Amino acid sequence: MRRLLIVEDSASTRALVRTIVEDEAFAQELGGGFEVTEAASGFDAMRLLPRGPYDVIITDINMGDINGLELIKFVRNSDRHRTTPLIIISTQSTERDIERALSLGADAFLPKPFSPESLRKAISAQLTHARG
Repeated sequence: MRRLLIVEDSASTRALVRTIVEDEAFAQELGGGFEVTEAASGFDAMRLLPRGPYDVIITDINMGDINGLELIKFVRNSDRHRTTPLIIISTQSTERDIERALSLGADAFLPKPFSPESLRKAISAQLTHARG
């Protein structure tokens, strides 16, 4: 079973992402489901990362303590998580925000609101890319 870390300060968005990735049809499409871990902040994520490895990390940018951009820097500088696919979901979605996230090492960027299908496609693409 693959492991996925959701880093998002909104409980409703964490629940939405969990529901989308735990969908049985999606699990069958991927050839297996996810064990989902949730972090309510960047600080929580930093505490949970040593419990990895994770196959995918999904994070928001806007969080109160350690934001998503700082988390990307940390993950990309970590020997253990350097190659873990990182997907950003954020309301901050100007061209500049997207370029900054991608230049720091995010692999994909989905503006909020996003569709379940767009999130599934982003996850599938990152898992395919990580395998290949």
